[in-house]
Formats: sequence, C-alpha cells, structure tokens
Amino acid sequence: MHGTNTDGTDLLQLAEGVFAGERDPWANAANAAALVFEALPDLNWAGFYFLRGGELVVGPFQGRTACVRIPVGDGVCGTAAARRETVIVPDVHAFPGHIACDSASNSELVVPLISGDRLIGVLDLDSPRFNRFGPADAALGEALATRLVAACDWRLADIDGF
Repeated sequence: MHGTNTDGTDLLQLAEGVFAGERDPWANAANAAALVFEALPDLNWAGFYFLRGGELVVGPFQGRTACVRIPVGDGVCGTAAARRETVIVPDVHAFPGHIACDSASNSELVVPLISGDRLIGVLDLDSPRFNRFGPADAALGEALATRLVAACDWRLADIDGF
C-alpha cells in the first residue's frame, strides 16, 4: 500500500495529525480525502457527500468530477445514508439504482458520518477494480469517519440539523 500499513494505523495516525487543532469540517474533510486517495491503492475516487437541504451534496474529494447531488436513499451513497450503515458493493453494475458518476468505477465502499443521532453525510470510496473493498477497508473507513466527526465543529458547516 502507498504510505500505510495493511491495518491502516498509519493512515489513522496521519489523519489525527492533520486534524489536530483544526475544527473546520471542510479543511479536515479535504485533508482526509487526500490522505485516503494517496494511501489506499486502486482508488479512482475518494471523498465526501454532506447532508444539505435534505440531500447529499458533494464535498471535498480526490478524483474525477463527481455527481453533485444524490437523494438520500438513491444509489450506494444514498442507501448508506438512509440505512446509516456501511455499504460494500463488489460490483456497482449489479447494485439496483447505482448512480454512475464515473463509468470507470466498478466497486464502492460508503461509510455514513454520524454525530450522535444526526447524519452528517458519507465517506465514499470508488475503485476501478471489482471486489476492491472488504471488511478491513470498511473498518478503516469507519475508524476514519469516527475521527473526522469528532475532530470537527459541525456548526461551522451548512449541514442539516446543526
């Protein structure tokens, strides 16, 4: 892996370092997207969608141009947001209602960002490789999401419910 060990502790330590002393959600999400994109192999997109106006709106990311708005419940991101649980999709072409923002994406991992009982948004990772994501990737994404949520003052962002 590029710059991280296989269990992701290097990535999490780097994230904690860049989050230290910074409470701005946009700054921390931008750095988190860059860290993930650089650290994990076989990604073509890594970033965030945030809940604004009742839908998921693209936030900081690394990769090709993204879909801007995704209704909660639609596609992989909207499904993870609606369920408030991590979703791993080995083959996005077999996922009912998949939204193809980048035709090169073949698998996807989406982790909800939750603070207390509030949905903030999702962390979205896409890969051109089928079956790219597994339980270890989900655990790493969830650990990163937990750290990001805790590091930010969400009142500084235009997120629903804050």
